[in-house]
Amino acid sequence: MTTPTTSENPQPRTLMWEVKAADGRLDELLALVLARADPAADVYRSGDGRLVVIDPTGRGVEDIPAELLARPPHAWPFEPVPR
Repeated sequence: MTTPTTSENPQPRTLMWEVKAADGRLDELLALVLARADPAADVYRSGDGRLVVIDPTGRGVEDIPAELLARPPHAWPFEPVPR
């Protein structure tokens, strides 16, 4: 899930990756995401079983076993806005 770079955007886009854990599987899913997410990524958890990864490398998290998920992950690429 690597975001390609372009001449207009020489850096990878930041990826926001979000997933909802299957009932009773949040701790397992969190452990797997922490092990597989890039070390530069930030991982957040909500009270309703969701995890969000903000990954500046644009890679996200791959190969999550379906039994840990309530539904497939969602991902959105973002790019920095100059200020």
